[in-house]
Amino acid sequence: MPPLGMPPEAFLRDYWHKRPLLIRNAFPGLQTPLMPEDLAGLACEEGTLTRLISLDRASGRWDVRTGPFQEEDFPGLPDHDWTLLVQDVDKWDPDVAALLEHFRFLPRWRIDDVMVSFAATGGSVGAHVDHYDVFLLQAWGHRRWQIDASAAMGRPAPDLEFHEDVAIKLLRRFEPTHDWVLGPGDMLYLPPLVPHHGVAEDPCLTFSVGMRAPAAAELIGDWLDEVLAEADEAIRYHDEDLALPADPNEIDAAAMDRVVAALNAIRMNDPDRLGDWFGRFITTYRAAGDVVPRGDERPRIELDWDLAHGAALQRHPASRLAWRRSRHGASLFCSGRTLALPMADARLLADARLLDGAAWDALSAAGRDAAYELYQAGHYALLADDPDADNDA
Repeated sequence: MPPLGMPPEAFLRDYWHKRPLLIRNAFPGLQTPLMPEDLAGLACEEGTLTRLISLDRASGRWDVRTGPFQEEDFPGLPDHDWTLLVQDVDKWDPDVAALLEHFRFLPRWRIDDVMVSFAATGGSVGAHVDHYDVFLLQAWGHRRWQIDASAAMGRPAPDLEFHEDVAIKLLRRFEPTHDWVLGPGDMLYLPPLVPHHGVAEDPCLTFSVGMRAPAAAELIGDWLDEVLAEADEAIRYHDEDLALPADPNEIDAAAMDRVVAALNAIRMNDPDRLGDWFGRFITTYRAAGDVVPRGDERPRIELDWDLAHGAALQRHPASRLAWRRSRHGASLFCSGRTLALPMADARLLADARLLDGAAWDALSAAGRDAAYELYQAGHYALLADDPDADNDA
């Protein structure tokens, strides 16, 4: 039962967010969809989020460089002790993105990205922790993973203090409880805050499927920005029931009750408003700024014709979609915007990365209007051999 080796329900019940899991042969016969030279080429592309981390073993000094890089940066690197990491590779490579179809047992909006790392022999990023769940899939070569699963084993929680004089956040102390070497197709799942340390046994590629786990402060800050932007200036603290104070310098219980009443009047706990804000927030993350109109968008009547004659709309790889039920049916969220739609349309658009003629016909009029609006905004590209020639014909 790849890739978990067990029913998804058992994994979510017994492991998810609870304890690590090593899955041998999670992807049987895996052939890596990209090679080290492909990753190096991607790391040179403008707009990529990439780092090069190396260790000088003689001095114990770590060095961190951020990209994009130049092609001439790579030939001079040694054959050991460095790692190249590239974020969002699923947005750049459709074969890497296809791996995410194997993770449909998780909410799609919870998945952040697929980060790919190439490590020369001995390459590592040191012992560290992540604040989110991660699946570490070995795609090529071999990597040795050591983890400290003390907390999951009922032992005292590990020390999570960091070194203060290192360029990256490395644990001051690391005492592993488990030690494995992973080969192609093997995968390691780690819940948040499990100390781990990976070292390349030979030149290797590791795919990290990481989750989006916004901090409470990030959530509160963004939500308050939304509330304040729409706050009614007429809603104020008022005390028409004011009684003679026993002490004019005291902020008494009655005053605090009025403060609570003023805050409640802003309706910060409105479930629909909160839900729509969260949908916009969680789909805006990082990639939203990459989506812009192409400039060659077709008029609606021509697009309808194209789709009826074999063309299709392909979703932009950086577009993030999700939906939620609401009073009117459903809200569809796409990279920070909200569209009110019937539930069937919202479900179809959120799930389909390709809209062909059949999918287009399955949408209601409102669904087609929404899809066309997203197409005009750059969230879909038209796939056709020569739509102008077809239309003229």
